[in-house]
Amino acid sequence: MTEQTSTRKLRIAFVHPDLGIGGAERLVVDAALGLQKLGHSVDIYTSHHDPKHCFEETRDGTLSVHAPKPPFPRSLKGKLHILFANARQLHLVTHLLRPGSPKYDVFFVDQLSTCVPLLRIIGRTRVVFYCHFPDKLLSDGAYVEGQAGRNRGGMKRMYRYPVDKLEEVTTRQSDVILVNSQFTGRVFEAHFPSIGATPTVIYPGINLAAYAATTVDSSDSDILQVISERPTLLSLNRFEKKKNAALAIDAFAMLLKKLPSDTPLQHMRLVLAGGYDPRLEDNMMTLVHLIDRAKAHSLSYNIVTPSTSSTNIPPFNTSEDDPSILFLLNFTTPQRSALLSAPSTLALLYTPSNEHFGIGPVEAMVCGVPVLACNSGGPTESVVDSDEGRTGWLREPDPDLWADTLLTVVRMSEGERKALSERAKQRARDSFGMEAMANGIAGALLRAVEMGPVTIPFAVWSVLLACFFVFVAYILS
Repeated sequence: MTEQTSTRKLRIAFVHPDLGIGGAERLVVDAALGLQKLGHSVDIYTSHHDPKHCFEETRDGTLSVHAPKPPFPRSLKGKLHILFANARQLHLVTHLLRPGSPKYDVFFVDQLSTCVPLLRIIGRTRVVFYCHFPDKLLSDGAYVEGQAGRNRGGMKRMYRYPVDKLEEVTTRQSDVILVNSQFTGRVFEAHFPSIGATPTVIYPGINLAAYAATTVDSSDSDILQVISERPTLLSLNRFEKKKNAALAIDAFAMLLKKLPSDTPLQHMRLVLAGGYDPRLEDNMMTLVHLIDRAKAHSLSYNIVTPSTSSTNIPPFNTSEDDPSILFLLNFTTPQRSALLSAPSTLALLYTPSNEHFGIGPVEAMVCGVPVLACNSGGPTESVVDSDEGRTGWLREPDPDLWADTLLTVVRMSEGERKALSERAKQRARDSFGMEAMANGIAGALLRAVEMGPVTIPFAVWSVLLACFFVFVAYILS
């Protein structure tokens, strides 16, 4: 990379399907913020952005967000999500490539690769694709190694076959491919054999400064509704079935049974906080399931939302006075910071298996909070589970095993807790800061730009466009 190119300030367009509240969205926001800090110009294009259900930086003017409303729904009676997601992205691309639209040096695309050939062929612009995880492996729910696609019926196989092929073909058109972990990189290479190229690992980074402030505004009603002096176990995840938050509830219930009846830890509580979208059936049904698990263990619970949220709380028989479990829907940044920095927070429970990376454990480590996570996927790269350098524990997703581990966690001495806290903070600073991620992505974007103008042979151009027309016809039919 030449000195001139390395200092060049780029005009960058991000293309992201749905800019709500989640790990992928947090990465997009932090990457955009980091690139802006490096002096680059960044615009974010998305098919959906609700100012009442998003990260603050996307609504307060910090980031430039463009969200043209698509003529397609998200699904049809809860089905055909991927077809409509592709249709919505193609609509977004027509907005990006229409005459008079801003010109960019490079595109940064994530999650959905359908638009990549169009941006290169019609837009004549290089594209960097960030793969959080292959979509073909997510359509059946949580990914289990060696079992991808086995639960599909005949109709779903027919429905997914052209979509899965399209994903591989369009991803291959990217000029630079990035992944969020070594685990995702291995899965990518195993399930996209025709691509050949080894993707570059760039770990999601977080804004360390946003977690450094530990001052809690005691007059903020949103913070008052979530903080407590009671010993607290915390879980941060979207309300989705694949996140397996039921593991946290079951382990918490077993932990209470293992503790002596006269210990102050018997007054412990569990806070389950995460993104919740009432438009999504999975979110609604997951919340219902989690409440059923709480009832099965005779644990009281309450459901709260921030004052700025328009989300209606479902009509459940909640307990507002010192519930054992607090469900926090669509938490704010101050609420998250208050929970992670509270002295009463004893551990973060990160429940998904085979998670692609998982920003939750890193958020906890930044604040010096011990982590208990499943021993698969991304957390095996972020959490250190050894006597030397321990920042947390990695265990099989078994409630009884988790309860035994939590016994160890909550009984740590002040000295042990302080030493672990310092190790966790140091690891987060060294390996997962936003600056490291932004520099890595900036390097990839500059590498793509250095490839020069996009040149497509006429035969390839014709074949690719024909494939897209066939796919569009398939969607419309």
